[in-house]
Amino acid sequence: MPLSSLDRRIEAATGDDIDTLWARRDRGALDEPEARLVDMHRQLVDATTGVTFYRVMLHRLASGEHPVDGAFFESLERTIGQLREAADVRDGRARRVLAALEPIEAALGTAAGGEALSAADQVALQLITGGAKLYQHLVTGQLAVTTASGQRVSYADLQHLEAAGLVSRDSGPPVHAGQPVELTATGRAALLAARRQNPPPTAKAPAPPGAWPTTPPLRR
Repeated sequence: MPLSSLDRRIEAATGDDIDTLWARRDRGALDEPEARLVDMHRQLVDATTGVTFYRVMLHRLASGEHPVDGAFFESLERTIGQLREAADVRDGRARRVLAALEPIEAALGTAAGGEALSAADQVALQLITGGAKLYQHLVTGQLAVTTASGQRVSYADLQHLEAAGLVSRDSGPPVHAGQPVELTATGRAALLAARRQNPPPTAKAPAPPGAWPTTPPLRR
């Protein structure tokens, strides 16, 4: 169930569902534009919950359980006022979410209309999405990016992705201890656009046991 009226639009722009975005924000794994968007979205969800609370109170007042007297009208007017204030807060926070969302959507549009990612860049970005760090081997001095899946991205590829503005690297930690590498908003938008333009092929269902093969074997 959506937490707010903008959930589907946020998910379409970022390529992640709301739960994943919130979890990545808690881990500090989002870049600044998306982190700001998630913070604004959380505030919107709180405000939406407030609106729901006062709507439920209003429904209870109108359910016929309470006598229609002076106290009833006071409670009714108070609840309507609180609901109106809660709705104003929600609408204001929704505008703030839109303000944070529009640059991300613009980046997605630019990525979709710009130069397509090469297959190698798409694979590298996909690997880095799951978490990655740049390490320097203590003995050989060789630099390489190790991803959460255990696969590697070459340092040359990293430099290429950095120059294109698709990834960013935290140069604070020493490189022998690992410098975190993550996709920028532009990188995430480009990867999402590439996925939309070239969706993965649908897996073919396996044939039932004993079925004839669809392609006859070559005769010798």
